[in-house]
Amino acid sequence: MSREDSDEAYVLDLCDEVLGERGRRQARFDWLLGDIGRDGRARKLPVDGYWPGHELVVEYREVQHDQPVRHFDKPDRLTVSGVHRGRQRALYDQRRDEQIPAHGLRLVIVRPAELSANRRGRLLRDREADLSALRVKLSSLAIG
Repeated sequence: MSREDSDEAYVLDLCDEVLGERGRRQARFDWLLGDIGRDGRARKLPVDGYWPGHELVVEYREVQHDQPVRHFDKPDRLTVSGVHRGRQRALYDQRRDEQIPAHGLRLVIVRPAELSANRRGRLLRDREADLSALRVKLSSLAIG
């Protein structure tokens, strides 16, 4: 499945519709950095979607963000940070959770369970129900 066909892309496209603006996908900020790599440099961490006109970042957090998933965590391989990918993901999520609001942006986290999804966290793509759920979630930000 390509990124354009992913559940993340589907959710961000719905957010575009609710917000009336196309967000920037995989946006990066100078102040949101990963750990220092082998070359001594820290890379900018991407966010799923950024809507500058709304000062808003949306992160779509699939099941691997909240529970162990061996395929994504790769527990037998350590990252440059010395931890497996699941632990690094949790650290980077925490960094986003702290740094995005600290830099004056609103952060909305969307999880599969908040939309029409099966038990494994795959979205069913019930467009009207998902749009309705996102309208409610985003309306709490007084976005106009």
